[in-house]
Amino acid sequence: MMAWIPKVSPAFTRRSLSLFLNSKYICSSCVNKRPSVCPFVARRGFADLKYESEDLAERIDAIPMERYRNFSIVAHVDHGKSTLSDRLLIMTGTIPEGSQGQFLDRLDVERERGITVKAQTCTMLYNYKGEDYLLHLVDTPGHVDFRAEVSRSYASCGGALLLVDASQGVQAQTVANFFLAYSLGLELIPVINKIDLDHADIPRAREQIETMFELDPDGAIAVSAKRGTNVEQILPAVIERIPPPSGGKETPLRCLLVDSWFDNYLGVIVLIYVADGTLKKGDKVMSAHTRKRYDIKELGILHPDRKSMQHLRTGQVGYAVLGMKNISEALVGDTIMHLGSEVEPLPGFEEPQPMVFVGAFPAEGVEFTAIDDRVNQLVLNDRSVSLQRENSNALGQGWRIGFLGTLHASVFQDRLQQEYGASLIITAPTVPYKIVMKDGTEKIIRNPDEFPDPALMKSKVQDLQEPMVKAIMSFPQEYLGDIILICEANRGTQVDMTFLSHGNQVLLQYIIPTAHLVDDFFGKLKGVSKGYATLDYEDAGYQSADLVKMQLLVNGNSVDALAQVMHRSLAERRGKEWVQRFKKFLRSQLFEIVIQAAIGSKILARETIKARRKDVTAKLHAADISRRKKLLQNQKEGKKNMRQIGRVTIPQEVRV
Repeated sequence: MMAWIPKVSPAFTRRSLSLFLNSKYICSSCVNKRPSVCPFVARRGFADLKYESEDLAERIDAIPMERYRNFSIVAHVDHGKSTLSDRLLIMTGTIPEGSQGQFLDRLDVERERGITVKAQTCTMLYNYKGEDYLLHLVDTPGHVDFRAEVSRSYASCGGALLLVDASQGVQAQTVANFFLAYSLGLELIPVINKIDLDHADIPRAREQIETMFELDPDGAIAVSAKRGTNVEQILPAVIERIPPPSGGKETPLRCLLVDSWFDNYLGVIVLIYVADGTLKKGDKVMSAHTRKRYDIKELGILHPDRKSMQHLRTGQVGYAVLGMKNISEALVGDTIMHLGSEVEPLPGFEEPQPMVFVGAFPAEGVEFTAIDDRVNQLVLNDRSVSLQRENSNALGQGWRIGFLGTLHASVFQDRLQQEYGASLIITAPTVPYKIVMKDGTEKIIRNPDEFPDPALMKSKVQDLQEPMVKAIMSFPQEYLGDIILICEANRGTQVDMTFLSHGNQVLLQYIIPTAHLVDDFFGKLKGVSKGYATLDYEDAGYQSADLVKMQLLVNGNSVDALAQVMHRSLAERRGKEWVQRFKKFLRSQLFEIVIQAAIGSKILARETIKARRKDVTAKLHAADISRRKKLLQNQKEGKKNMRQIGRVTIPQEVRV
């Protein structure tokens, strides 16, 4: 085991020092600093360098559980959550000054969109009043599509920083994430960010924190994460106001599985929170829900990269390599326990249920087998995605993919294009519907092909139900009338309306069908509010609805990939839009093409593309009437026969 490095000549060059950049060596005189920024190393040579993992493990082992603090950051999109995380990592010496921005946002799509898609964690060491504290930061997604992952991340924390933008105030996701954190019993510390902006309104933000969340506004910390103003006040507040983890050091092992990802060399790596007991390298463990057995091949902490340790104690959050090959076995919220020492599983486990389904097909010229490997590889790192093969008469071989929401689907497509260069044709999103049969059984249908035939509807089906969501919208009061009209037009039911900040801001809650939510509801909201409205939502169960399956017919043949289930009140208007839009994608043929929107045998709308015709009478004399009629009749019969055997090719870019 490596301890101290022999002292070398003091007159070493910058080049020799650069050999240690990004290595696993740190200075023993200032453990938090890297060699590249360490004044001791620059003066005295490499004699002060020590192997990092060894010193880090010794330092962590010396910290009692009473000085552990696990916390996360609760915020709306673009309120500065990732920037604040960077500041805390730099302040504790976890990453060097000048590191790239949004350090914990590892995906390209996260940096481009300014959102957090995958929860990232980091362990930090912080010296406060002469004593070392072990701090664990969870940078969670803010969007509701990733709510299951967020709730399990919160379950590993004792508190959270409630981040509010001083210029924008409390917004929809702030409210939704607050209630989630509050329901889990987290101690909340309000933080007002972006106080350096000219239009920052700190008194308004404090008032909203008091009225909306019933938190003490005097306890709010006003900071500028971008410039570092007052950020040094946050970690002392975390230590003083957030309680340490609760758990038994001597009790049987219980670990909460918080997250998982796939490594090409190690297989599945899981992020775990040790709620009780101690987990050691080489231990034999078992999953409480899958009942499968594993060996702990490697474990450690994220600081910010993986640092191998010999054990994880109660209250710590770290990673573990179990020898798991299939990520479907890594159930978020599962409990890991010692083999032969079964305990009661930790509460809160639930399987993520996809809420939005799309059909995906390779773009023209892309080989299916090649893109199939890429899609499956991406699914390895996101077990909340459901994937199954699908065949379409129009678009060929593809997949039916289920996502947690529309943002989740959009991010998946972007990641596929950015990380693997693949191109997909995505059909319009659909949602899962519930069918209650007369014999009492229930069935969830995720594909329009599974919708019952109209002939069997009366005899076997008792009720049809559609999923609903509770939409939480925040916007300036001047747009209230237009937004209410949009909600009503989307079959919404008002639940609550609250005026914030002396009536300047409105918080509106509506119950609306999920099918309308995925139909660009947020885009419509942004349009009428000139971009000022924010939206968050949560599942509101199922409600009975008059549902029908509408098909698109081309010369009497159904285009199965474009069929949709919808409410009957929308069918006629949507059918007319369908056939008019679809007509633009088809080329004229030598025979007539009839495009129809139908529910069962009932035709709702029709468009016709006339056949291309050759002037067969061009060479005839004007007086030859009988010959003219015969040629036109023969042409008419030929067109009729051609239509019966002709085949219309559906372009792959079609997306109704």
